[in-house]
Amino acid sequence: MYKVKLTNSHFKAQNDAEIRDITIGDLLKEISDTHPNAVAMVDVMDDGECGKSWNYSDLFKQSDLLAKALTTRFKVGEKVVVWAPNIPEWIFMEYACALSGLVLVTANPSFQAAELKYVIEQSGAVGLFLINEFRDNPMGDIAKEAMKGNNLIREVVNLENQESLYANKNQNTKLPEVKPEDAAQIQYTSGTTGFPKGAVLSHKNLLNNARLFCARKNVGPHSVWANFMPLFHTAGCATGALGCLQAACKMLLIKRYNADNFAKLIEQQGVTTCFAVPTMLFNLLESLESIPRNMSSLEAISTGGAPVPPDLVRRVKEKLGCHLLSAFGQTEHSPMICLNPIEATVEQIVETAGQPLPHTEVSIRSTNDNKVLPINEVGEICAKSYAVMIGYNDNPKATNDAIDKEGWLHTGDLGKMDEQGFVRVTGRVKDMIIRGGENHFPAEIEAVLVTHADVNQVAVIGLPDEKWGEIIAAFILSDTTPKVDSLKSHCRTHLSPQKTPSIWVQVPNFPLTGSGKVQKFTIKDQYLDGNYGKVLT
Repeated sequence: MYKVKLTNSHFKAQNDAEIRDITIGDLLKEISDTHPNAVAMVDVMDDGECGKSWNYSDLFKQSDLLAKALTTRFKVGEKVVVWAPNIPEWIFMEYACALSGLVLVTANPSFQAAELKYVIEQSGAVGLFLINEFRDNPMGDIAKEAMKGNNLIREVVNLENQESLYANKNQNTKLPEVKPEDAAQIQYTSGTTGFPKGAVLSHKNLLNNARLFCARKNVGPHSVWANFMPLFHTAGCATGALGCLQAACKMLLIKRYNADNFAKLIEQQGVTTCFAVPTMLFNLLESLESIPRNMSSLEAISTGGAPVPPDLVRRVKEKLGCHLLSAFGQTEHSPMICLNPIEATVEQIVETAGQPLPHTEVSIRSTNDNKVLPINEVGEICAKSYAVMIGYNDNPKATNDAIDKEGWLHTGDLGKMDEQGFVRVTGRVKDMIIRGGENHFPAEIEAVLVTHADVNQVAVIGLPDEKWGEIIAAFILSDTTPKVDSLKSHCRTHLSPQKTPSIWVQVPNFPLTGSGKVQKFTIKDQYLDGNYGKVLT
Protein backbone atom coordinates (compact mmCIF):
# COMPACT_ATOMS: atom_id res chain seq x y z
CA MET A 1 0.00 0.00 0.00
CA TYR A 2 1.34 3.42 -0.93
CA LYS A 3 1.69 5.84 1.99
CA VAL A 4 0.50 9.17 0.62
CA LYS A 5 -1.49 12.12 1.94
CA LEU A 6 -3.11 14.02 -0.89
CA THR A 7 -4.62 17.50 -0.79
CA ASN A 8 -6.25 17.23 -4.19
CA SER A 9 -7.49 14.37 -6.39
CA HIS A 10 -4.24 13.76 -8.25
CA PHE A 11 -2.29 10.59 -7.57
CA LYS A 12 1.12 10.82 -9.22
CA ALA A 13 2.64 7.74 -10.82
CA GLN A 14 4.62 5.57 -8.41
CA ASN A 15 7.73 4.28 -10.18
CA ASP A 16 8.49 1.39 -7.85
CA ALA A 17 8.30 -1.29 -10.54
CA GLU A 18 9.86 -1.97 -13.92
CA ILE A 19 8.25 -1.20 -17.27
CA ARG A 20 9.63 -3.69 -19.79
CA ASP A 21 10.16 -3.00 -23.48
CA ILE A 22 9.40 -6.48 -24.74
CA THR A 23 6.93 -8.07 -27.12
CA ILE A 24 4.47 -10.81 -26.22
CA GLY A 25 6.31 -13.24 -28.48
CA ASP A 26 9.71 -12.46 -26.99
CA LEU A 27 8.36 -12.89 -23.47
CA LEU A 28 6.87 -16.26 -24.40
CA LYS A 29 10.30 -17.35 -25.72
CA GLU A 30 11.98 -16.04 -22.56
CA ILE A 31 9.64 -17.93 -20.22
CA SER A 32 9.91 -21.11 -22.31
CA ASP A 33 13.71 -20.90 -21.91
CA THR A 34 13.68 -20.20 -18.16
CA HIS A 35 10.69 -22.40 -17.16
CA PRO A 36 10.43 -25.01 -19.94
CA ASN A 37 8.84 -27.73 -17.83
CA ALA A 38 6.44 -25.59 -15.81
CA VAL A 39 2.80 -26.32 -16.68
CA ALA A 40 1.51 -23.37 -18.70
CA MET A 41 -2.05 -24.29 -19.64
CA VAL A 42 -4.62 -26.97 -18.86
CA ASP A 43 -7.71 -27.41 -21.02
CA VAL A 44 -10.71 -27.86 -18.72
CA MET A 45 -13.63 -29.83 -20.11
CA ASP A 46 -17.29 -28.85 -19.77
CA ASP A 47 -17.74 -31.33 -16.91
CA GLY A 48 -14.93 -29.69 -14.94
CA GLU A 49 -12.41 -32.43 -15.58
CA CYS A 50 -8.92 -31.51 -16.76
CA GLY A 51 -7.91 -32.52 -20.27
CA LYS A 52 -4.70 -31.95 -22.18
CA SER A 53 -1.96 -29.76 -20.73
CA TRP A 54 1.03 -27.89 -22.17
CA ASN A 55 4.24 -26.80 -20.45
CA TYR A 56 5.88 -23.50 -21.45
CA SER A 57 8.23 -25.24 -23.88
CA ASP A 58 5.24 -26.90 -25.56
CA LEU A 59 3.32 -23.64 -25.63
CA PHE A 60 6.14 -21.78 -27.36
CA LYS A 61 6.78 -24.53 -29.90
CA GLN A 62 3.09 -24.77 -30.82
CA SER A 63 2.71 -20.99 -31.10
CA ASP A 64 5.96 -20.65 -33.07
CA LEU A 65 4.83 -23.33 -35.53
CA LEU A 66 1.51 -21.54 -36.05
CA ALA A 67 3.19 -18.14 -36.36
CA LYS A 68 5.46 -19.37 -39.14
CA ALA A 69 2.43 -20.74 -40.97
CA LEU A 70 0.54 -17.46 -40.60
CA THR A 71 3.42 -15.44 -42.05
CA THR A 72 3.01 -17.31 -45.34
CA ARG A 73 -0.62 -16.23 -45.57
CA PHE A 74 -0.71 -12.76 -44.00
CA LYS A 75 1.47 -9.64 -43.93
CA VAL A 76 2.85 -7.90 -40.85
CA GLY A 77 0.27 -5.50 -39.43
CA GLU A 78 -2.74 -7.19 -41.03
CA LYS A 79 -5.73 -7.90 -38.82
CA VAL A 80 -7.40 -11.25 -38.19
CA VAL A 81 -10.54 -11.91 -36.15
CA VAL A 82 -10.54 -14.73 -33.60
CA TRP A 83 -14.14 -15.78 -32.93
CA ALA A 84 -14.20 -18.60 -30.42
CA PRO A 85 -14.72 -19.43 -26.73
CA ASN A 86 -11.94 -20.22 -24.25
CA ILE A 87 -10.21 -23.02 -26.16
CA PRO A 88 -6.46 -23.71 -26.39
CA GLU A 89 -6.40 -22.65 -30.05
CA TRP A 90 -7.41 -19.15 -28.95
CA ILE A 91 -4.25 -18.95 -26.84
CA PHE A 92 -2.12 -20.37 -29.65
CA MET A 93 -3.53 -17.69 -31.96
CA GLU A 94 -2.84 -14.97 -29.38
CA TYR A 95 0.84 -15.90 -29.23
CA ALA A 96 1.18 -16.76 -32.93
CA CYS A 97 -0.23 -13.39 -33.98
CA ALA A 98 2.17 -11.68 -31.59
CA LEU A 99 5.14 -13.62 -32.97
CA SER A 100 4.17 -12.96 -36.60
CA GLY A 101 3.31 -9.28 -36.20
CA LEU A 102 -0.41 -9.70 -36.87
CA VAL A 103 -3.09 -7.77 -35.00
CA LEU A 104 -5.58 -10.06 -33.27
CA VAL A 105 -9.16 -8.75 -33.30
CA THR A 106 -11.37 -10.25 -30.62
CA ALA A 107 -15.05 -11.18 -31.08
CA ASN A 108 -17.66 -12.46 -28.65
CA PRO A 109 -18.76 -16.04 -29.57
CA SER A 110 -22.37 -15.09 -28.79
CA PHE A 111 -22.38 -12.53 -31.63
CA GLN A 112 -25.08 -12.67 -34.26
CA ALA A 113 -24.51 -11.78 -37.92
CA ALA A 114 -24.85 -7.99 -37.65
CA GLU A 115 -22.48 -7.79 -34.67
CA LEU A 116 -19.84 -10.00 -36.28
CA LYS A 117 -20.16 -8.14 -39.55
CA TYR A 118 -19.54 -4.85 -37.75
CA VAL A 119 -16.35 -6.09 -36.05
CA ILE A 120 -14.99 -7.68 -39.25
CA GLU A 121 -15.64 -4.61 -41.36
CA GLN A 122 -14.75 -1.90 -38.83
CA SER A 123 -11.43 -3.58 -38.04
CA GLY A 124 -10.54 -4.12 -41.70
CA ALA A 125 -9.78 -7.78 -40.98
CA VAL A 126 -8.46 -10.03 -43.75
CA GLY A 127 -8.91 -13.35 -41.92
CA LEU A 128 -11.52 -14.99 -39.72
CA PHE A 129 -10.66 -17.87 -37.34
CA LEU A 130 -13.65 -19.55 -35.72
CA ILE A 131 -15.35 -22.72 -34.58
CA ASN A 132 -18.63 -23.98 -36.02
CA GLU A 133 -20.81 -23.81 -32.92
CA PHE A 134 -20.83 -22.76 -29.26
CA ARG A 135 -23.70 -22.87 -26.80
CA ASP A 136 -26.18 -23.57 -29.61
CA ASN A 137 -24.97 -20.51 -31.51
CA PRO A 138 -24.42 -21.69 -35.13
CA MET A 139 -21.25 -19.69 -35.66
CA GLY A 140 -20.35 -21.23 -39.01
CA ASP A 141 -23.69 -20.25 -40.51
CA ILE A 142 -23.59 -16.81 -38.89
CA ALA A 143 -20.12 -16.20 -40.35
CA LYS A 144 -21.39 -16.88 -43.86
CA GLU A 145 -24.17 -14.37 -43.38
CA ALA A 146 -21.84 -11.78 -41.82
CA MET A 147 -19.36 -11.95 -44.71
CA LYS A 148 -21.81 -11.40 -47.54
CA GLY A 149 -20.39 -8.64 -49.73
CA ASN A 150 -17.03 -8.61 -47.91
CA ASN A 151 -14.12 -8.36 -50.35
CA LEU A 152 -11.33 -8.08 -47.77
CA ILE A 153 -11.50 -11.47 -46.02
CA ARG A 154 -9.05 -13.85 -47.71
CA GLU A 155 -9.35 -16.79 -45.30
CA VAL A 156 -12.01 -18.33 -43.11
CA VAL A 157 -10.37 -21.03 -40.97
CA ASN A 158 -11.91 -23.52 -38.57
CA LEU A 159 -9.66 -23.46 -35.49
CA GLU A 160 -10.36 -27.16 -34.95
CA ASN A 161 -9.09 -28.07 -38.43
CA GLN A 162 -5.37 -28.54 -37.78
CA GLU A 163 -4.45 -28.93 -41.44
CA SER A 164 -6.02 -25.61 -42.42
CA LEU A 165 -4.87 -23.78 -39.32
CA TYR A 166 -1.21 -24.78 -39.64
CA ALA A 167 -0.98 -24.61 -43.44
CA ASN A 168 2.53 -23.32 -44.26
CA LYS A 169 2.40 -22.45 -47.93
CA ASN A 170 6.14 -22.17 -48.57
CA GLN A 171 7.66 -23.95 -45.56
CA ASN A 172 8.62 -20.63 -44.01
CA THR A 173 10.93 -20.87 -40.97
CA LYS A 174 11.54 -17.16 -40.23
CA LEU A 175 9.55 -14.64 -38.28
CA PRO A 176 9.50 -10.85 -38.75
CA GLU A 177 10.80 -8.24 -36.34
CA VAL A 178 8.08 -7.04 -33.99
CA LYS A 179 8.40 -4.04 -31.67
CA PRO A 180 6.88 -3.50 -28.19
CA GLU A 181 5.04 -0.39 -29.41
CA ASP A 182 3.37 -2.27 -32.28
CA ALA A 183 -0.35 -3.00 -32.14
CA ALA A 184 -1.06 -6.47 -30.76
CA GLN A 185 -4.85 -6.50 -30.42
CA ILE A 186 -8.02 -4.64 -31.20
CA GLN A 187 -10.46 -5.08 -28.34
CA TYR A 188 -14.01 -3.87 -28.86
CA THR A 189 -15.50 -2.08 -25.88
CA SER A 190 -18.24 -3.93 -24.03
CA GLY A 191 -21.01 -1.67 -25.23
CA THR A 192 -22.78 -1.10 -21.88
CA THR A 193 -24.02 2.26 -23.17
CA GLY A 194 -24.19 1.76 -26.92
CA PHE A 195 -22.13 1.08 -30.05
CA PRO A 196 -18.67 -0.51 -29.48
CA LYS A 197 -15.36 1.07 -30.52
CA GLY A 198 -12.17 -0.86 -31.22
CA ALA A 199 -9.38 -0.02 -28.77
CA VAL A 200 -5.98 -0.69 -30.36
CA LEU A 201 -3.59 -2.04 -27.71
CA SER A 202 0.17 -2.58 -28.04
CA HIS A 203 2.41 -5.37 -26.78
CA LYS A 204 3.86 -2.92 -24.24
CA ASN A 205 0.39 -1.84 -23.08
CA LEU A 206 -0.87 -5.36 -22.45
CA LEU A 207 2.20 -7.05 -21.01
CA ASN A 208 3.14 -4.44 -18.45
CA ASN A 209 -0.40 -3.90 -17.27
CA ALA A 210 -0.94 -7.63 -16.73
CA ARG A 211 2.37 -8.00 -14.88
CA LEU A 212 1.83 -5.06 -12.50
CA PHE A 213 -1.74 -6.13 -11.77
CA CYS A 214 -0.64 -9.68 -10.98
CA ALA A 215 2.26 -8.48 -8.84
CA ARG A 216 -0.19 -6.64 -6.58
CA LYS A 217 -2.13 -9.90 -6.20
CA ASN A 218 1.12 -11.75 -5.34
CA VAL A 219 0.79 -14.07 -8.35
CA GLY A 220 3.99 -16.08 -8.85
CA PRO A 221 5.33 -19.36 -10.25
CA HIS A 222 3.49 -21.25 -7.48
CA SER A 223 0.11 -19.84 -8.53
CA VAL A 224 -2.73 -21.71 -10.24
CA TRP A 225 -5.06 -19.29 -12.04
CA ALA A 226 -8.58 -20.41 -12.98
CA ASN A 227 -9.27 -18.39 -16.13
CA PHE A 228 -12.98 -18.45 -16.97
CA MET A 229 -13.19 -14.80 -17.97
CA PRO A 230 -13.83 -14.71 -21.74
CA LEU A 231 -10.70 -14.53 -23.86
CA PHE A 232 -12.33 -12.00 -26.18
CA HIS A 233 -12.07 -9.56 -23.25
CA THR A 234 -8.89 -8.13 -21.72
CA ALA A 235 -9.73 -9.72 -18.35
CA GLY A 236 -9.31 -13.13 -20.02
CA CYS A 237 -6.60 -12.80 -22.66
CA ALA A 238 -4.52 -10.02 -21.05
CA THR A 239 -4.89 -9.84 -17.26
CA GLY A 240 -5.42 -13.61 -17.12
CA ALA A 241 -3.41 -15.25 -19.90
CA LEU A 242 -0.55 -12.74 -20.10
CA GLY A 243 -0.46 -12.40 -16.31
CA CYS A 244 0.05 -16.15 -16.02
CA LEU A 245 2.76 -16.02 -18.70
CA GLN A 246 4.82 -13.45 -16.82
CA ALA A 247 4.45 -15.32 -13.55
CA ALA A 248 5.33 -18.61 -15.32
CA CYS A 249 2.39 -20.18 -13.53
CA LYS A 250 -0.36 -22.65 -14.42
CA MET A 251 -3.53 -21.41 -16.12
CA LEU A 252 -6.67 -23.54 -16.08
CA LEU A 253 -8.51 -22.55 -19.25
CA ILE A 254 -12.27 -22.82 -18.65
CA LYS A 255 -14.91 -22.45 -21.39
CA ARG A 256 -18.00 -22.17 -19.21
CA TYR A 257 -18.25 -20.96 -15.65
CA ASN A 258 -20.05 -23.48 -13.46
CA ALA A 259 -19.87 -22.98 -9.71
CA ASP A 260 -19.94 -26.71 -8.87
CA ASN A 261 -17.17 -27.47 -11.36
CA PHE A 262 -15.15 -24.49 -10.17
CA ALA A 263 -15.37 -25.64 -6.55
CA LYS A 264 -14.16 -29.08 -7.60
CA LEU A 265 -11.24 -27.56 -9.53
CA ILE A 266 -10.18 -25.49 -6.53
CA GLU A 267 -10.05 -28.60 -4.39
CA GLN A 268 -8.41 -30.90 -6.94
CA GLN A 269 -6.05 -28.50 -8.73
CA GLY A 270 -5.08 -26.22 -5.85
CA VAL A 271 -6.41 -23.04 -7.48
CA THR A 272 -4.88 -19.97 -5.84
CA THR A 273 -6.44 -17.10 -7.76
CA CYS A 274 -8.91 -15.92 -10.38
CA PHE A 275 -10.79 -12.86 -11.54
CA ALA A 276 -14.54 -13.17 -10.95
CA VAL A 277 -17.53 -10.84 -10.97
CA PRO A 278 -19.61 -10.83 -7.74
CA THR A 279 -22.39 -13.00 -9.23
CA MET A 280 -19.91 -15.83 -9.81
CA LEU A 281 -18.72 -15.68 -6.22
CA PHE A 282 -22.25 -15.77 -4.82
CA ASN A 283 -22.84 -18.88 -6.95
CA LEU A 284 -19.63 -20.47 -5.66
CA LEU A 285 -20.64 -19.86 -2.05
CA GLU A 286 -24.07 -21.38 -2.71
CA SER A 287 -22.41 -24.44 -4.28
CA LEU A 288 -20.23 -24.95 -1.21
CA GLU A 289 -23.28 -24.91 1.04
CA SER A 290 -24.60 -27.91 -0.90
CA ILE A 291 -21.28 -29.71 -1.43
CA PRO A 292 -18.56 -28.62 1.02
CA ARG A 293 -15.04 -28.74 -0.41
CA ASN A 294 -11.50 -27.83 0.62
CA MET A 295 -10.81 -24.20 -0.35
CA SER A 296 -7.50 -23.86 1.51
CA SER A 297 -5.41 -23.28 -1.64
CA LEU A 298 -7.14 -19.97 -2.46
CA GLU A 299 -5.06 -16.85 -1.80
CA ALA A 300 -6.61 -13.85 -3.55
CA ILE A 301 -9.56 -13.27 -5.85
CA SER A 302 -9.89 -10.01 -7.75
CA THR A 303 -13.28 -8.65 -8.72
CA GLY A 304 -14.81 -5.72 -10.54
CA GLY A 305 -17.62 -4.62 -12.81
CA ALA A 306 -20.16 -4.28 -9.95
CA PRO A 307 -20.31 -2.97 -6.37
CA VAL A 308 -18.93 -5.43 -3.83
CA PRO A 309 -21.43 -6.17 -1.04
CA PRO A 310 -19.86 -6.20 2.45
CA ASP A 311 -21.51 -9.55 3.07
CA LEU A 312 -19.66 -10.99 0.09
CA VAL A 313 -16.28 -9.82 1.42
CA ARG A 314 -17.07 -11.35 4.80
CA ARG A 315 -18.31 -14.64 3.36
CA VAL A 316 -15.33 -14.97 1.02
CA LYS A 317 -13.01 -14.46 3.97
CA GLU A 318 -14.89 -16.93 6.18
CA LYS A 319 -15.83 -19.62 3.66
CA LEU A 320 -13.00 -19.38 1.14
CA GLY A 321 -10.27 -18.16 3.47
CA CYS A 322 -8.80 -15.72 0.96
CA HIS A 323 -8.60 -12.04 0.09
CA LEU A 324 -11.21 -10.45 -2.16
CA LEU A 325 -9.70 -7.45 -3.93
CA SER A 326 -11.87 -5.00 -5.87
CA ALA A 327 -10.45 -3.40 -9.02
CA PHE A 328 -11.22 -0.74 -11.61
CA GLY A 329 -10.20 -0.58 -15.23
CA GLN A 330 -11.38 -0.26 -18.80
CA THR A 331 -10.41 -1.73 -22.13
CA GLU A 332 -8.77 1.51 -23.25
CA HIS A 333 -6.24 1.13 -20.41
CA SER A 334 -5.25 -2.46 -21.21
CA PRO A 335 -7.36 -2.72 -18.91
CA MET A 336 -6.47 -2.24 -15.22
CA ILE A 337 -6.09 1.16 -13.54
CA CYS A 338 -6.61 0.47 -9.81
CA LEU A 339 -6.58 -2.55 -7.51
CA ASN A 340 -6.93 -2.84 -3.77
CA PRO A 341 -3.73 -4.16 -2.14
CA ILE A 342 -3.70 -7.30 -0.02
CA GLU A 343 -3.52 -5.19 3.15
CA ALA A 344 -6.64 -3.13 2.32
CA THR A 345 -9.38 -2.93 4.94
CA VAL A 346 -12.86 -4.37 4.41
CA GLU A 347 -14.17 -0.81 4.11
CA GLN A 348 -11.65 0.02 1.38
CA ILE A 349 -12.50 -3.14 -0.56
CA VAL A 350 -16.24 -2.48 -0.33
CA GLU A 351 -16.16 1.26 -0.91
CA THR A 352 -13.24 1.69 -3.32
CA ALA A 353 -11.44 0.15 -6.27
CA GLY A 354 -8.07 0.59 -4.55
CA GLN A 355 -5.03 2.70 -5.33
CA PRO A 356 -3.61 3.13 -8.86
CA LEU A 357 -1.18 0.49 -10.10
CA PRO A 358 2.53 1.39 -10.42
CA HIS A 359 3.43 3.82 -13.22
CA THR A 360 -0.22 4.91 -13.45
CA GLU A 361 -1.16 8.52 -12.78
CA VAL A 362 -4.80 9.11 -11.88
CA SER A 363 -6.73 12.32 -11.39
CA ILE A 364 -10.36 13.28 -10.77
CA ARG A 365 -11.32 16.17 -13.05
CA SER A 366 -14.25 18.49 -13.37
CA THR A 367 -16.56 17.59 -16.25
CA ASN A 368 -17.03 21.34 -16.82
CA ASP A 369 -13.48 22.73 -17.07
CA ASN A 370 -11.20 19.64 -16.81
CA LYS A 371 -9.49 20.96 -13.68
CA VAL A 372 -8.29 18.62 -10.92
CA LEU A 373 -10.81 18.58 -8.09
CA PRO A 374 -10.22 18.64 -4.32
CA ILE A 375 -10.20 15.26 -2.58
CA ASN A 376 -13.58 13.56 -2.09
CA GLU A 377 -15.31 15.58 -4.83
CA VAL A 378 -16.97 13.71 -7.69
CA GLY A 379 -15.61 14.18 -11.20
CA GLU A 380 -14.39 12.17 -14.17
CA ILE A 381 -11.70 9.56 -13.49
CA CYS A 382 -8.72 10.15 -15.79
CA ALA A 383 -5.55 8.09 -16.19
CA LYS A 384 -2.17 8.63 -17.81
CA SER A 385 0.36 5.82 -18.26
CA TYR A 386 2.21 3.38 -20.52
CA ALA A 387 -1.09 1.40 -20.70
CA VAL A 388 -3.24 3.99 -22.50
CA MET A 389 -4.35 2.58 -25.84
CA ILE A 390 -2.78 3.61 -29.12
CA GLY A 391 -6.24 4.87 -30.09
CA TYR A 392 -9.59 3.73 -31.44
CA ASN A 393 -9.30 1.85 -34.70
CA ASP A 394 -10.01 4.10 -37.69
CA ASN A 395 -11.79 6.61 -35.47
CA PRO A 396 -9.64 9.69 -34.84
CA LYS A 397 -12.50 11.79 -33.52
CA ALA A 398 -13.37 9.26 -30.81
CA THR A 399 -9.65 8.95 -29.98
CA ASN A 400 -9.30 12.72 -29.57
CA ASP A 401 -12.43 12.81 -27.43
CA ALA A 402 -11.03 10.08 -25.15
CA ILE A 403 -7.36 11.17 -24.88
CA ASP A 404 -6.67 14.86 -24.33
CA LYS A 405 -3.64 16.81 -25.51
CA GLU A 406 -1.78 16.14 -22.24
CA GLY A 407 -2.19 12.39 -22.67
CA TRP A 408 -4.95 11.91 -20.11
CA LEU A 409 -7.40 9.12 -20.88
CA HIS A 410 -10.89 10.31 -19.97
CA THR A 411 -12.56 7.11 -18.82
CA GLY A 412 -16.15 8.33 -18.87
CA ASP A 413 -16.44 7.03 -15.30
CA LEU A 414 -17.31 9.30 -12.41
CA GLY A 415 -15.55 8.92 -9.09
CA LYS A 416 -13.74 10.54 -6.24
CA MET A 417 -10.38 10.07 -4.50
CA ASP A 418 -9.55 10.16 -0.80
CA GLU A 419 -6.35 11.51 0.74
CA GLN A 420 -4.74 8.05 0.55
CA GLY A 421 -5.32 7.86 -3.19
CA PHE A 422 -8.08 5.23 -3.02
CA VAL A 423 -10.53 5.71 -5.88
CA ARG A 424 -14.29 5.39 -5.42
CA VAL A 425 -16.28 4.82 -8.61
CA THR A 426 -19.64 6.58 -8.44
CA GLY A 427 -21.03 5.92 -11.92
CA ARG A 428 -20.70 6.66 -15.61
CA VAL A 429 -20.79 10.22 -16.96
CA LYS A 430 -23.55 9.02 -19.27
CA ASP A 431 -25.27 7.15 -16.41
CA MET A 432 -25.51 10.24 -14.21
CA ILE A 433 -29.11 10.85 -13.18
CA ILE A 434 -30.25 14.48 -13.25
CA ARG A 435 -33.33 14.76 -11.04
CA GLY A 436 -34.79 18.25 -10.78
CA GLY A 437 -31.47 19.74 -11.86
CA GLU A 438 -29.48 17.85 -9.21
CA ASN A 439 -26.86 15.29 -10.19
CA HIS A 440 -27.05 11.79 -8.68
CA PHE A 441 -24.51 9.01 -9.12
CA PRO A 442 -25.88 5.45 -9.43
CA ALA A 443 -22.83 3.68 -8.00
CA GLU A 444 -23.09 5.70 -4.78
CA ILE A 445 -26.69 4.56 -4.29
CA GLU A 446 -25.87 0.99 -5.35
CA ALA A 447 -23.04 0.83 -2.82
CA VAL A 448 -25.51 1.61 -0.04
CA LEU A 449 -28.27 -0.70 -1.24
CA VAL A 450 -26.03 -3.77 -1.51
CA THR A 451 -25.45 -3.51 2.24
CA HIS A 452 -29.18 -4.21 2.85
CA ALA A 453 -29.75 -7.77 4.05
CA ASP A 454 -32.36 -8.52 1.37
CA VAL A 455 -30.35 -7.22 -1.60
CA ASN A 456 -27.96 -9.53 -3.45
CA GLN A 457 -27.26 -7.17 -6.35
CA VAL A 458 -28.71 -3.91 -7.57
CA ALA A 459 -28.62 -1.66 -10.62
CA VAL A 460 -29.72 1.97 -10.26
CA ILE A 461 -30.77 3.91 -13.36
CA GLY A 462 -32.64 7.06 -14.30
CA LEU A 463 -36.10 6.87 -15.85
CA PRO A 464 -37.80 9.72 -17.73
CA ASP A 465 -40.30 11.78 -15.71
CA GLU A 466 -42.41 14.79 -16.77
CA LYS A 467 -42.04 16.62 -13.45
CA TRP A 468 -38.44 15.89 -12.45
CA GLY A 469 -36.86 15.21 -15.84
CA GLU A 470 -35.55 11.93 -14.43
CA ILE A 471 -36.37 9.84 -11.38
CA ILE A 472 -34.25 7.21 -9.65
CA ALA A 473 -35.15 3.53 -10.06
CA ALA A 474 -33.56 0.54 -8.33
CA PHE A 475 -33.61 -2.89 -9.98
CA ILE A 476 -32.92 -5.62 -7.42
CA LEU A 477 -31.85 -9.25 -7.39
CA SER A 478 -32.95 -10.91 -4.14
CA ASP A 479 -33.69 -14.35 -2.70
CA THR A 480 -36.68 -12.88 -0.84
CA THR A 481 -39.26 -10.18 -1.59
CA PRO A 482 -37.73 -7.01 -0.15
CA LYS A 483 -40.03 -4.57 1.66
CA VAL A 484 -39.96 -1.10 0.15
CA ASP A 485 -40.29 0.64 3.52
CA SER A 486 -37.19 -1.19 4.74
CA LEU A 487 -35.25 -0.31 1.57
CA LYS A 488 -36.22 3.35 1.81
CA SER A 489 -35.32 3.51 5.48
CA HIS A 490 -31.94 1.94 4.75
CA CYS A 491 -31.24 4.51 2.03
CA ARG A 492 -32.23 7.46 4.18
CA THR A 493 -30.03 6.26 7.02
CA HIS A 494 -26.98 6.49 4.77
CA LEU A 495 -27.90 9.01 2.05
CA SER A 496 -29.68 12.33 1.72
CA PRO A 497 -33.44 11.87 1.09
CA GLN A 498 -33.41 12.97 -2.56
CA LYS A 499 -31.08 10.06 -3.43
CA THR A 500 -33.68 7.48 -2.37
CA PRO A 501 -35.10 5.66 -5.41
CA SER A 502 -38.72 6.38 -6.34
CA ILE A 503 -39.27 3.09 -8.14
CA TRP A 504 -38.28 -0.35 -6.87
CA VAL A 505 -38.29 -3.35 -9.18
CA GLN A 506 -37.40 -6.96 -8.37
CA VAL A 507 -35.94 -8.77 -11.39
CA PRO A 508 -34.93 -12.40 -12.04
CA ASN A 509 -31.61 -11.49 -13.67
CA PHE A 510 -29.63 -8.69 -15.26
CA PRO A 511 -28.83 -8.40 -18.96
CA LEU A 512 -25.04 -8.65 -19.15
CA THR A 513 -22.31 -7.94 -21.65
CA GLY A 514 -20.02 -10.83 -22.58
CA SER A 515 -17.58 -9.65 -19.93
CA GLY A 516 -20.20 -9.71 -17.17
CA LYS A 517 -21.08 -6.01 -16.93
CA VAL A 518 -24.69 -4.98 -16.44
CA GLN A 519 -26.25 -3.43 -19.57
CA LYS A 520 -28.17 -0.58 -17.99
CA PHE A 521 -29.53 0.73 -21.27
CA THR A 522 -31.12 -2.69 -21.86
CA ILE A 523 -32.69 -2.65 -18.38
CA LYS A 524 -34.15 0.77 -19.11
CA ASP A 525 -35.49 -0.23 -22.52
CA GLN A 526 -37.03 -3.48 -21.26
CA TYR A 527 -38.66 -1.79 -18.27
CA LEU A 528 -40.12 1.02 -20.36
CA ASP A 529 -41.44 -1.60 -22.78
CA GLY A 530 -43.31 -3.11 -19.85
CA ASN A 531 -41.78 -6.58 -19.87
CA TYR A 532 -39.10 -6.54 -17.17
CA GLY A 533 -39.41 -7.31 -13.49
CA LYS A 534 -42.04 -6.89 -10.78
CA VAL A 535 -42.63 -3.42 -9.30
CA LEU A 536 -42.47 -3.50 -5.50
CA THR A 537 -44.95 -1.40 -3.55
